[in-house]
This record gives sequence, structure tokens and C-alpha cells, in this order.
Amino acid sequence: DIVRGRDQYCGNSKKGKQLQEKLKKIFDNIKENNNSKLTSLTDDQIREYWWYDNRKDIWKAITCSADTRSAYFRPTCDNRDDRGPYQTQNQCRCIKEEGAKYDDQVPTYFDYVPQYLR
Repeated sequence: DIVRGRDQYCGNSKKGKQLQEKLKKIFDNIKENNNSKLTSLTDDQIREYWWYDNRKDIWKAITCSADTRSAYFRPTCDNRDDRGPYQTQNQCRCIKEEGAKYDDQVPTYFDYVPQYLR
């Protein structure tokens, strides 16, 4: 939420302003380093671009040490057994089909849940 510019819990407005200034510098650097692709994008579009490109790794870092009994509060997984969706149980990731790695999944649906509900 902070990176995407949607943090509802800014706290201290002075620190929030400093954080936003630092993020602006970071995203300006990203824009400069990828100038051929990103020069026409606004700061908000750069934030979204960066988040889309990195969110899988960010969610892995956030959830890698989570208790394996941790679960999100709504059914989001379906193993195609005609019993419908079930809640996540393994670090907020669905159990994958045979032969697939389960750790390549990330709970990107959290992106769309209001911050106060997480």
C-alpha cells in the first residue's frame, strides 16, 4: 500500500511526507534506468508498473515465515473436486496440483482487499 500510494495508516504526516519524497526519488531512478519504456508514464503509473513487476517476490517475502496454519478469511482455492473453494492454509497459498511447486503462488488477491480488512 505504501509503495502503491494507497496507505491508509500514514501516521505522522511529517514522516509520511518524507517517505513519499523518498519513494518519488526511487521511482524517478527506476524511470531513468528504464528510460526507453517508462519516460511517458506518470509517477502513479510507475508505482503500478513496479508493483506489478515485483509483487510476486514481495508477497513471498512477506509470507515465507508465516505460520502454516495462517489462513485468509475467505475461500480462495479450488482443487477441482466439485466441492467448491476452500480457505488457504499454507502461508496464504493454495495447494498446487501434482508436480507443481506450491511456493510460486502468491496471494495477490490481497492487493484488492481494503487495508483495514487485512
